Amino acid sequence: MPDPALDPSDPWIRPAQTFPELTDEMIDRVRAYGAEEEVAQDSYVFRRGDHSIDFLLLLSGELQMFADDPIKGRQLLYSYKKGQFSGEQNMFTHRSILLSGLLVAGSRVIRVEHDQFRKLITGEPDIGETIIRSYILRRAGFVRHATGGGILIGHRDSGELLGIQRFLIRNLYPVTLMGLNEADAQGVMERFALAVEDLPALITPDHGVLKRPSNEDLAEELGLFEAPEDGAVYDVVVLGAGPAGLASAVYAASEGLKTLVVEAMAPGGQAGTSSKIENYLGFPTGISGLALAGRAHIQAQKFGARLCISRNAASLDCSQAPYVIGLSDGRAVSTRAVVVATGARYRKLDVPNYAKFEGKGIQYAATAMEGQICSGQDVVIVGGGNSAGQAAVFLSRTARHVHMLVRSQISATMSDYLVQRIRISPHITLCEGCEITGLEGDSALEQVAWIDRSTGKTFRCDASNLFVMIGAEPNTDWLGGCLELDSHGFVCTGLSSDDMTRHPYAASKPGVFAVGDVRAGSVKRVASAVGEGSVVVAAIHQYLAAAH
Repeated sequence: MPDPALDPSDPWIRPAQTFPELTDEMIDRVRAYGAEEEVAQDSYVFRRGDHSIDFLLLLSGELQMFADDPIKGRQLLYSYKKGQFSGEQNMFTHRSILLSGLLVAGSRVIRVEHDQFRKLITGEPDIGETIIRSYILRRAGFVRHATGGGILIGHRDSGELLGIQRFLIRNLYPVTLMGLNEADAQGVMERFALAVEDLPALITPDHGVLKRPSNEDLAEELGLFEAPEDGAVYDVVVLGAGPAGLASAVYAASEGLKTLVVEAMAPGGQAGTSSKIENYLGFPTGISGLALAGRAHIQAQKFGARLCISRNAASLDCSQAPYVIGLSDGRAVSTRAVVVATGARYRKLDVPNYAKFEGKGIQYAATAMEGQICSGQDVVIVGGGNSAGQAAVFLSRTARHVHMLVRSQISATMSDYLVQRIRISPHITLCEGCEITGLEGDSALEQVAWIDRSTGKTFRCDASNLFVMIGAEPNTDWLGGCLELDSHGFVCTGLSSDDMTRHPYAASKPGVFAVGDVRAGSVKRVASAVGEGSVVVAAIHQYLAAAH
């Protein structure tokens, strides 16, 4: 077990929730879903990299859990005893598992086979709640302590390295970062035959080396990718795993629809990069976008939805039924109904050198990773929406100073609770009516210049990180004319003349719906997106029933 700092958010110091013990009465109920067995000698019951493993509940003895490290080798992490159970979030998926489990000789367990596991979770809700909570905390602990994952080596200020790190963290894959200036870096590079031009590189626990990998490479090699079922016709395919898409997946799967979700980056969409959402109903102390997305992700998987991570929707063939969706890897997926929830992306600034510094100082998200990068530095944020406000408040905790630039009055576009925090913070300078005029630097961003339009005064700030959170451009280029779009490229809804698809979220083709930020006229808020994603499932049922 890692030696944690005394931080109440650290799962390792919450053993009662992270590694709970089921009562005797609960254990008796679990028996109905599995079979009791005993091992005569020390036996590995699963190994890192396995898929679709069984759930094991200890009746006696010990189940030792080992983590593999590319440098240190196999290490004992912790052990399960009577009443405790194996597993973590990957129990709900077909993804590769991170740890190996050794059942000590003489141990007795109840084995619940993988295909019976969801029946246990749904059939015994109190036990299911205990298991799910523990699984979320265990995976959070793995990520926090970089347990069971790989080593990412490269230049710490490399945009390519930061992109890989961001993809892994957002997909809850543990990774240790090793900069080239660290004492062990040269020895590691020699051991794994890495040259500088191979960087950034990920060294996996089994000593595999991924040189300058793409997101697809990472997902394939690390077992994060779950391919669509061959030859399957889905009831609904949800394109995008932001709040709207995840809500659609949860409600569709929970109501018995065969559901696939396609997502290019990671669950959560743009909301997944929010450091803290404080005005979301039911979370009075707030919740990070990553945590909200993680809970929704496991909730969708609990009900049987399959999430296809690291792939884009590349095309939609509306000329046949069922519809055929082309993925970025060349696969084709057939489905009776489609939910377009591909969201929107931040616009880029029209200033000189902008392209030069993308990935080299220009950021579009403010998570804990970016917070560490900006520690002790001046940062500049451009944008007047809630995402920009959340970023300013969050970064002000670690940055030396935050300069926030907006083109108009901030109160017109941002929630009041954020406006008040920004105005009173001694660590944030708000410049209303200001615009970026220049970006300077050699290999990476070093200086940002802006002008106050009301006074004509110009400013320069030595800043190596610029956060751009302005406007929204819909992710609809891939539709290829299949659906009617408005003048800005957002999907038009509510216009269908077909009675069985007449619905506020129905697009211009029967059985195709659009929800969340990609929909024309939508309110760009997390709660609104979740509402749209859940409500649309009723219309999908109506369409599928009428289409039979």
